[in-house]
Amino acid sequence: MAIAPAERPVQEGVRVAIDRGGTFCDVWAFIPNHLFNPPIPLELLGNADIIPGDESDNGVQVTFKLLSVDPANYDDAPSEGIRRLLQIVKKQEVSREGLYDTSLIESVRMGTTVATNALLEKKGEPFGLVLTQGFKDMIEIGDQTRPDLFDLSISGKVKMLYNPEDIVQASERVTLEGWSLDQSAPSAEELIERAKSIGDDDVVMGVSGEAVRILKPLDMGRMEEDLQKLYDRGLRALAICLLHSYTYPQHERQIGEIAARIGFTQISLSSNLSPAIKVLPRGNSAVIDAYLSPILRAYVDGFNSHFEGKKAGRWSEFMKSDGGLVSSDKFSGLRAVLSGPAGGFVGSALTAYSRTRARPVVGFDMGGTSTDVSRFSGEFELTFESVVAGVPIACPQLSIETVAAGGGSRLTYKNGMFVVGPESVGAHPGPACYRKGGDLAITDANLVLGRLIPSQFPRIFGPNADESLDVQASRTKFEILTGEINASRPDKSPYTVEEVAAGFIKVANEGMSRPMRQITEQRGFAMSSHDLCCFGGAGGQHACAIAAGLGIETVVVPRFSSILSAYGIACASLSAEAAIPLSAEVVDDFQSSKTYVEASKRIELLKQDVLRQLQDQGANHNEIDYTVTIAAQYDGADTILQIPFTPSLKEDFIQAHLRETSFSSNRKVLMSNIRVRGIGKIFNVTPIDYATSLLEAERLSTSPKIVKPSTFNTAHFDTSSGVQEFQTPVYVLNQVPTNSQINGPAIIVDSTQTIVVEPHARAIVLKEHVIIRLEDKKSGQNEVDGEMSTDPIMLAVFANRFMSIAEQMGHTLQRTSVSVSIKERLDFSCSIHGTDGALVANAPHIPVHLGSMQYAVQAQHNHWLGKLRPGDVLLTNHPQWGGTHLPDLTTVTPVFEPGDDTKVLFYVASRGHHSDIGGTGVTSMNPIAKELWEEGVIIDTFKLVSQGEFNEKGVIELFEKVAERPGCSATRRIDHNITDLQAAISANVRGIKLVHKLFEEFGTKTVLFYMKEIQVVARETIRDFLRNVYDKFDGQALRASDYMDDGTEIKLEVRINREEGTAVFDWNGTGPQVLGNCNMPVALTYAAIIYCLRSMISPEIPMPLNQGVLDPITNIVPAGSYINPTGVVAISGSTLASQRLVDIILQAFKAAACSQGCASSTGFGSGGKDASGKVTPGFSYGESLGGGSGAGPSWNGSNCVHVHCTNTKLTDTEIFEQRCPMLLVESAIRRGSGGTGKFRGGDGMSKLFEARMPLNFSIVSQRRVFHPRGMEGGQDGARGKNTVFRLNSSIGVEEEGYSEIVAGSNGIAKLGTGDRVKIETPGGGGWGAVEA
Repeated sequence: MAIAPAERPVQEGVRVAIDRGGTFCDVWAFIPNHLFNPPIPLELLGNADIIPGDESDNGVQVTFKLLSVDPANYDDAPSEGIRRLLQIVKKQEVSREGLYDTSLIESVRMGTTVATNALLEKKGEPFGLVLTQGFKDMIEIGDQTRPDLFDLSISGKVKMLYNPEDIVQASERVTLEGWSLDQSAPSAEELIERAKSIGDDDVVMGVSGEAVRILKPLDMGRMEEDLQKLYDRGLRALAICLLHSYTYPQHERQIGEIAARIGFTQISLSSNLSPAIKVLPRGNSAVIDAYLSPILRAYVDGFNSHFEGKKAGRWSEFMKSDGGLVSSDKFSGLRAVLSGPAGGFVGSALTAYSRTRARPVVGFDMGGTSTDVSRFSGEFELTFESVVAGVPIACPQLSIETVAAGGGSRLTYKNGMFVVGPESVGAHPGPACYRKGGDLAITDANLVLGRLIPSQFPRIFGPNADESLDVQASRTKFEILTGEINASRPDKSPYTVEEVAAGFIKVANEGMSRPMRQITEQRGFAMSSHDLCCFGGAGGQHACAIAAGLGIETVVVPRFSSILSAYGIACASLSAEAAIPLSAEVVDDFQSSKTYVEASKRIELLKQDVLRQLQDQGANHNEIDYTVTIAAQYDGADTILQIPFTPSLKEDFIQAHLRETSFSSNRKVLMSNIRVRGIGKIFNVTPIDYATSLLEAERLSTSPKIVKPSTFNTAHFDTSSGVQEFQTPVYVLNQVPTNSQINGPAIIVDSTQTIVVEPHARAIVLKEHVIIRLEDKKSGQNEVDGEMSTDPIMLAVFANRFMSIAEQMGHTLQRTSVSVSIKERLDFSCSIHGTDGALVANAPHIPVHLGSMQYAVQAQHNHWLGKLRPGDVLLTNHPQWGGTHLPDLTTVTPVFEPGDDTKVLFYVASRGHHSDIGGTGVTSMNPIAKELWEEGVIIDTFKLVSQGEFNEKGVIELFEKVAERPGCSATRRIDHNITDLQAAISANVRGIKLVHKLFEEFGTKTVLFYMKEIQVVARETIRDFLRNVYDKFDGQALRASDYMDDGTEIKLEVRINREEGTAVFDWNGTGPQVLGNCNMPVALTYAAIIYCLRSMISPEIPMPLNQGVLDPITNIVPAGSYINPTGVVAISGSTLASQRLVDIILQAFKAAACSQGCASSTGFGSGGKDASGKVTPGFSYGESLGGGSGAGPSWNGSNCVHVHCTNTKLTDTEIFEQRCPMLLVESAIRRGSGGTGKFRGGDGMSKLFEARMPLNFSIVSQRRVFHPRGMEGGQDGARGKNTVFRLNSSIGVEEEGYSEIVAGSNGIAKLGTGDRVKIETPGGGGWGAVEA
């Protein structure tokens, strides 16, 4: 390692880097030779390690750990670490009393979890919140989705960080002029010029280059009064977020100036923190910054209070979430939420990435409760929208994925499957081996397998913290668990204790590999082209096995792997950034365009801003490197990629988009944001590039040094022949000579970590790294002959893999589509199906698609049996062919056995909601349709792709035929339909590639076998559940009924056979199909049953979602009824109406009160065919709205969420107004609309829209006539209401204002400019009588 001295007018001092984690505080320091005077007395040295340097280093390195919290000995771990370091430097005791003299310390760098912990524990600073008038509930409503689809209590919904009474509504409003869905949209300059020509000065140019209309200037007097009231109540922090402030920040700045005059000490402006479109993540960013920054400032002040002069060193810097450093006085809450993990990312990147080898590195940080993974390929990749503690924010952060698996993850056997986590045994009592009566954890499994050496651990265990690890305690509990597992499978060969322990390790490794695939394969990077960097306390025990499973050949373990976050902080650089929006097209000859010139001007201004920020923190302007990136996307798409600013920007974007999504388009390429990031060095800590040393060591492998092990240990390893015992040599790392090679199996230990070298690997010990090389294991090595039997270990592995593949398909579909419904509202699903079309895995994107996808695939399978060929893709949406409603277009791709073009091995399918498919309606959710032909394109089966050839002409003809029907229009944006279909094909291709990798890894026969076996797990889970229900209700039939708004009754009786574990869902008595749009195809009854059964089964029980769920169910649905129509009547509202099926099932099982029972599908549009038959261009826009969820036996309902069958996102208000000629006047919670009871139902939502030009409005809704029912004495929720407000001036009424017209449950209305529509969604029912 080379440590370059800083250019300072003073002599070089001690440099310190500290990572304060949740359990341990890690310290790394560099002491220059002139300050280091050995020997150091042992009582002063403590547990510190002194690492001598080379002559070029001019000093020594010091590392040690201490507890992050130890109130009996110190009040702050980092300052205690500095005290201990000063003792080593001064060779004398430094008392904890008084202030520490840090004049010898040149620099202190820190990463801290203070901000993250305060956010998770809700211990931030109270603050005021300023939002645009009409949007006071914006942050609480969020995006209306629920985090866990099957949690009826919606317990995971994020709690608000502010008090509602501390919200101020700013009397102001701006919006964008023009709308992007206008196919002949004028430029911003033209819009401004038009306004000026008629004396309209309220249209101005925004920062982004978009035209902005000022509807209402800020009422500054009223704002000052409101802010003064907050200040007088004791608030000193303020978050400010106004609509469209990313491009028109003036109003936010004016409010900030008022707040500063009043005396607020923390003022967080969303336009400063994240100048990018999307108000919700920008608002959350301001909220988090205001909430956390005072806490951080107090922490920094408290830390500095331990030192003379209130400074820990001449320079004091903190790690930000983006991997850069910032001076302590500029450290803010928003930038600190990933401060801790960022250090590990930087450390793994800089120590494990070799610029000579140029192989990307996957960072693998395995701790006690979770595992963080990252990817580095030479440059730090940042993400600008992320979710932290359940809150979506807009802030530059290193891209780090986390999975709930660590050394403390609990091990259980449930439902015939090995389960690891997500619960942790915690530090207390900890794993069983900690001698405190804890449960089995991954640490116990490694201990029982002999992969941990108890003598290498300090004696800190047991009630008195003075004993060693207890191997027998782990083994005893494993013996009990092994007995239970073997008893549950009496007809199978019994497991040994070691096989069970190794099985849990395999399942854990698969879970930790999942996010690694997401950051590589999901983005189009081959996993095998990477190295794996292992760090963290437990990572070395798993790295070899994980690398082998991923096809990685090389594992890199840095010297400081156990304190790599601290070392990464030492290696990091100061960073600063500045960004500005710029909306423009990126043309082919980009360098010659006006946009290139304008962007270049803005870049220079941003560089000056960044330079100033870095110079203020001590950086030398000659040592600053700039990175300039452009946020680019296809027109109408939401996949934004950060592309370096070069003349080839368009070509670079197209290539990057193709790599990450397997998709390219001929649509325009747009830019939306410019970002400049500067990196400045104060001093350099540069890890050695190990490539040359590795080559030299491997060159010497013909005559390797003989390394004598310290001891031997009996260890077990999972080999191709099963779990086998090995007498395994154990080596102490600091006793192994450099360039030594150690063949596996072996265990390498030092004071803080254990590295397991598997039998198929060899370790090469370099000066600053341990490199592990893995043998190339041949594909298909697990191919088996003869009959197979079910292995519960492999069941867990395949259940994880199949679901992961379906999720990756969904990720591809979302990123490559262009329609708002798919890419923003997430109205889609992807699935894998077996040879006969039976469902294997359905990523639960939208519950209404659960189960119903299978019937669509099986219909195609039966129709095309023996007629399909490789490269074929089928398209369908017909209700009699497994469709849900016509807007849900399903693409089905068969996959064939290699070498046999007639034998289908499996199918993959993708289903996405298209906002416009033609018909008589405004959107594809047609409220006035009576018969199916009125609702748009109808496809029973169509070969979308024939042997690789996309049939675009045929698709266009299908959609154009709709216009031949009376009163029908063709789709208004066939280009959107085609692009979304191509996106679905890309998603299927992704799924096929990933399943083929499974074939290569495990063998085709094994994969197909487990495709069927995981269905057995689901089937047996349902049988056990049904038997429990039978006992709960003493064998009585379960009955419930409810009404649709048209008066149709839907009835259900559930009869359970306990002996067989089966149930009959009998819908006889349900009313007949009607001439209306809410009839439901029979596939939706299956979807409702699957959803309800999964929701009523404990989430702790692992149950794959597949055909097995329905195997014990007999579903009797009368033909020609409301829920099994003949294929003639309309069904566009069926997915919304299916909420009633769920309410009825949950009522029958007495599981929850009724939820809003609706999704309020709201649509706006223009164009199409008019009464005279004339067709004009136009647009179509639609979204569904959340409401109140039902209360239950132990929970209150939630406000403004999507419930049950759907979980689509709200379109961000700024995106909505950018794309449509509409204004959202108000978005609020309908307070008091939830039913009262012992537990209250959730409140509904109220949204008020205003048309800015003549257009059409449509609404498809329910629960406008019948209330959502309460249960067990709880009161009903409020009904919804749809209202049109006509401007009186447009209908001849002299009085100013509006005339109110009730729109009913379903309807279409023409709106004039200025007309308004108000949608009020229902509340949820209450549960239980109110206690007196």
